[in-house]
Amino acid sequence: MSDFDLESLIVNIPDYPEPGVIFKDITPLMADPTGLSVSIDRIADHFMSQHITKVVGAEARGFLVGAPVAYRLGAGFVPARKPGKLPREVFSQTYSLEYGTDELQIHKDALTPDDRVLIVDDLVATGGTAVATAKLVEQSGAQVMGFSFILELAYLNPRTVISEAYDQEVFTLIQVQ
Repeated sequence: MSDFDLESLIVNIPDYPEPGVIFKDITPLMADPTGLSVSIDRIADHFMSQHITKVVGAEARGFLVGAPVAYRLGAGFVPARKPGKLPREVFSQTYSLEYGTDELQIHKDALTPDDRVLIVDDLVATGGTAVATAKLVEQSGAQVMGFSFILELAYLNPRTVISEAYDQEVFTLIQVQ
């Protein structure tokens, strides 16, 4: 399956959510059994030698990718959630969006300083969510080992934003130029 074409399962939706935007819909990839398994396997295989102990995925589609990657790596999964979704004490991190700010949280006891963390999401656009997630990991004292995404909107330069804050590897399966 190393030559399986994941990009063929991404559907372009023009003018969504607003005119001039071409939305990259990964739900067909997630619905395709081979597309899903190849995506998860490629990410997990790439980081297998890194001794990852936890995978952190941002709400909500990061859960869909992160949890099975964690399973394949023999690691735990930690959800980074929107405010008000976690019942115990949390670390919080705000970050900028195109039109405002947002916030992510993780439980304070979800990670330890011994954890080696992979940050996973379905898509990286500007890099803001990835950096915010990494800052949550740092608040816990754990070590960020890398970042991985199924789809990268390279024309928005997310690697620049991530590399300004972190020098860990960014691994993506599909890059849109």
